Amino acid sequence: MSSAHRPPDARSPLVFDVHDLRGAGMMKPIRRSAPAPADFGTDVIGVPPGSPIDLDLRLEAVVEGVLVSGTARALALGECVRCLDPVEMSVEAELQELFAYPDRIEMDPASEDEVSLLSDDLLDLEPVLRDQVVLDLPFQPLCRPECRGLCPLCGARLNDEPDHQHTDADPRWAALTGWDDDPAAPTQTENSVSESLGDAQDRKE
Repeated sequence: MSSAHRPPDARSPLVFDVHDLRGAGMMKPIRRSAPAPADFGTDVIGVPPGSPIDLDLRLEAVVEGVLVSGTARALALGECVRCLDPVEMSVEAELQELFAYPDRIEMDPASEDEVSLLSDDLLDLEPVLRDQVVLDLPFQPLCRPECRGLCPLCGARLNDEPDHQHTDADPRWAALTGWDDDPAAPTQTENSVSESLGDAQDRKE
């Protein structure tokens, strides 16, 4: 059984009883703050479990079921992918979803998991809300668009040290220092050819 069709828990603050919306055209507004469930986000940013999700919803009875529309607002916390600083951002997801009565719609088995269903006059908003909030989260959160990240050599914070640089050359490359500035200096290919000719001459002798 998919999560979309799992019997809802009536105790959940994201589950709504719609038994009083049986007549087409009936409507009721809902404004409430519900605690965020676990795993409400991605690996790098998400809404912390238990933090408030502010819901401003309109539940409207239609022939097929109940149409839910409105907004959900929450605060997401994460980590900048460049400098690893904390990231805090407001999330506002637009919701519009039809929750259908199982006996009033014809479902294609191939797309059954894509249909939101009512169960015993209960409407579970969590799967839809989870999908919408995750879609609104950035794939690569940044503390600011111009974040320069960390130095790949020493890990220094380049946002705090805009002039940061490394002047000590790797001693293994010291012999190459200045070659680009000296047109008379032999190239690496020339050195390799000379060494090969010298080895061949030594073997002949």
